[in-house]
Amino acid sequence: MPLIANDVLACAAGTAPARLAVTLGDEQLTFGEVDRLSNRYANALIALGARRGERAAWWSDTTLEGVGLYFALSRIGMAFVPLNPAYTDDEAAAALDYVRPQVLIVDPAHAARAEQLVAGRDMILITLGGQGVQPGFDLSARALAASSAPPPVPLPDEDAICTIFLTSGSTGQPKGVMVSQRATWLRTHAGAAAYSTTGGAGEVIMFPLFHMAGWNFAMMAWSARHAAHLVRRADASQLLGAVGRWSPSVIYCIPAVWRRILESDIAVDTSCVEWALTGTSQVTQELLVGIKERFPAARTTVNYGSTETARAVGLRDPDLFTHPGSVGHPIPGVQAKVADDGELLITSDRLMAGYFELPVETAQALQAGWYHTGDLAEQDDEGYLYIVGRKKEVIRTGGETVAPVEVESALAGYPGIADLAIVGIPDPQWGEVVCAVVVLHEGAEVPSVEGLRTHIGERLAAYKHPRRVVQAAVLPRTAATGQVQRAKLVRQFGS
Repeated sequence: MPLIANDVLACAAGTAPARLAVTLGDEQLTFGEVDRLSNRYANALIALGARRGERAAWWSDTTLEGVGLYFALSRIGMAFVPLNPAYTDDEAAAALDYVRPQVLIVDPAHAARAEQLVAGRDMILITLGGQGVQPGFDLSARALAASSAPPPVPLPDEDAICTIFLTSGSTGQPKGVMVSQRATWLRTHAGAAAYSTTGGAGEVIMFPLFHMAGWNFAMMAWSARHAAHLVRRADASQLLGAVGRWSPSVIYCIPAVWRRILESDIAVDTSCVEWALTGTSQVTQELLVGIKERFPAARTTVNYGSTETARAVGLRDPDLFTHPGSVGHPIPGVQAKVADDGELLITSDRLMAGYFELPVETAQALQAGWYHTGDLAEQDDEGYLYIVGRKKEVIRTGGETVAPVEVESALAGYPGIADLAIVGIPDPQWGEVVCAVVVLHEGAEVPSVEGLRTHIGERLAAYKHPRRVVQAAVLPRTAATGQVQRAKLVRQFGS
């Protein structure tokens, strides 16, 4: 029997249909309700012409309808391609031109903009959620009239692409990380979880549902028949509110979000939390102490991974303070090694299938079954891994990726700037922050962060905007090609 993503829902709905599956604010669905909803969506989509082997883009804020949609598309055998809801129109257009979905499904908040984007593009526009007249086909209305029985189509092959997650490459153009049905299933099982999946009352998930980690953590919870408690914003109020309301056993936050929680004076009983997890960027000892104080009953792990690998390396709770700065050992089913040039390589049966229609980039990233992470690492005598730098120029900030040249293009023409480079400066909260290194015309003043962000405006999502500005007399460049030597700038301004 093939291993496919839908098995996670089918098993939960078949054995515990009345158990709570997912919440978002005041909304909630049981496993049985998600199963019936996904079947209705699948049957309605098939009636609209959705085809196995095609791609369906989803441009929406986090919604419970999106959970049903994910499983509907998986069951049909269509690749689910979530778009960042913060995309500008230009960014969304670039993503659509790249993945060329047969179907674009949007929430009402994105419907009007989507209607303009599909004009001249060969794709079906569908609106999901809301009431009243909306552009395109109304999937919510059609689902009400559709059957709640499983769609009469074959199950997808386990090697079929389940999801394509878009992440920025070094040029600023999106790269589609393809994850197969089998890899999706394996990422939720067989030691992939960062915590024990026996018992517990669900998991609070800070990640939005356009992000791989949002789906991965939710699927791990569902595979154990636990609830996934989603939030609309990763702020202290909503995250701690979910802890107080649902008494979950697990919560995962990146360091920047943990700091929001630790700095908050919101009073919540955290004794229910058995696992308070973190990772994706540098984790300080001070932050770990703060987590332990705020969640005294919880164990903590530090986790390392990527969209291409999912969770791959982890530092266990007993090792947090004996191996400071380490990301730990490879988790079960994963192998890791440090190449001669210092790059960390990862292999497992959970790796991505490749980058969508990017054979050169795929060949560079996947070599002889090993994924080249672009991170520089060291390994001590006990096998503990430490991330010491980045080989790639792409900036990773708060779990998102930013291409320097994309930001540089958006800042072109800013008054008083003679030369400019965007670099990622190490930061304990965000992993890296986007920093603008500027060379000024004579007499010009150093621009403010607010000034640069205003200049960019809505052309780029907010997480790509600079958070720091520094002045340099000249930018270091290579003699042969004139390329900016970003590593030198990071060393100069990174302290």
